[in-house]
Amino acid sequence: MTARILVVDDVDANVRLLQAKLSAEYFDVLTATDGETALAKAAADQPDLVLLDVMMPGLDGFEVCRRLKAGAATRHIPVVLVTALDGREDRIRGLEAGADDFLAKPLDDLMLFARVRSLTQLKASIEELRKREESGRRMGLLEGEAVRQKSTGGRVLVIDDQARQAERISAELSSDHRVTVMADPEKALTAARGPVDLIIINGASDTFDGLKLVAQIRSNAISRAAPILVVVDPHERPRVVKALELGANDILPRPIDPQELAARCRTLIRHKRYADSLRNKLDHSLEMAVTDPLTGLHNRRYLLGQLEPLVAHAGGGGAPAAVLLLDIDHFKAINDSFGHDAGDEVLVEFAVRVATNFRAVDLPCRYGGEEFVVIMPETRLEDAQAIADRIRAQVAGTPFMVMEGRESLSVTISIGVAATAGTGDSVEALLKRADSALYEAKEGGRNRVIAKAA
Repeated sequence: MTARILVVDDVDANVRLLQAKLSAEYFDVLTATDGETALAKAAADQPDLVLLDVMMPGLDGFEVCRRLKAGAATRHIPVVLVTALDGREDRIRGLEAGADDFLAKPLDDLMLFARVRSLTQLKASIEELRKREESGRRMGLLEGEAVRQKSTGGRVLVIDDQARQAERISAELSSDHRVTVMADPEKALTAARGPVDLIIINGASDTFDGLKLVAQIRSNAISRAAPILVVVDPHERPRVVKALELGANDILPRPIDPQELAARCRTLIRHKRYADSLRNKLDHSLEMAVTDPLTGLHNRRYLLGQLEPLVAHAGGGGAPAAVLLLDIDHFKAINDSFGHDAGDEVLVEFAVRVATNFRAVDLPCRYGGEEFVVIMPETRLEDAQAIADRIRAQVAGTPFMVMEGRESLSVTISIGVAATAGTGDSVEALLKRADSALYEAKEGGRNRVIAKAA
């Protein structure tokens, strides 16, 4: 099944008709004949779209939509109101209740399937982000609940060569959003790749093809996430359907109604910001998965992933790579004498010194406890040993200030150095050589550097 659709209508014949049409297009169809049942099924079954009749006894479609959009478990399910009502006030009321679109009775099959496919694709992309966020939350990489996104203060790009229409759109939106109007499609494509929350395109332009512009924006990796609202005559059915097929998120019928324009823009901007927040959380969770939370350096997991290709490259005849394994001498004594908070301060300050005393191409990581590793691409063993001795001297020569500057600690480090050994070498063998060299440095009196060749 391509998607799960919940059909809600108190007239059984209407339910059966919609169920038959959708099932013929391979949609999985759920049904409900009243508002309370619809709310329960939406929460329990998590459909990809709700087709909701407006005129029902008890809870009408407006109230059901409002409750769906207010519920944490259902607010991200797209809702299309199916209605025989054709008044402006009813459209505004539905949009303000959170509806994503309207379909008028009797239903136009072409419009029905175009809208269903467009909205279920949007739901699928959001759902994928939500699942990844939930995975990050279970792993402890994310904290806190999702925040309801604001729908004002958006950056809106209007692409329209009809000056009066563009000015009207800008005037209606400028009180709540930052609006930029462009008539040149090439300049507009460049602007669409910037920080934009919504793009409004005139689908009936005189000087450019608005639908081609939709396709170009969607085909670009930078701009494809921006929501697109196309202004078009609703009676131009092929153009409306094509706009949705090409990736337009919504259609604004001409002549433009100011309140409907504002309501549709608020909905699209809120959806965009929610998706952005999920992506940002995912980026943060990925960063946290490979970052040591105390020092801010990359962790052991990231280290191993970066070292593998360097060793393989060297084994294939490429440039050698070196690793430094650094250990803070007598670190346990620091914790025992001054407490773990002071020990953490030493670790953080040491991480700063390591990060600022190597080349930009070198990669410092916290290996575990008081041990750190620095990966040095394109570096021979003797060069790595000289650099290691420099950092050793810098640490020993500059005291660490801890406990808000009340204590000055003399800290030394021991370092084991190893470099790749060509064909047959491995990450494990390289790190083992560095560890063996570090052990010799410790046994030899600490505060020294030992390099070990293969």
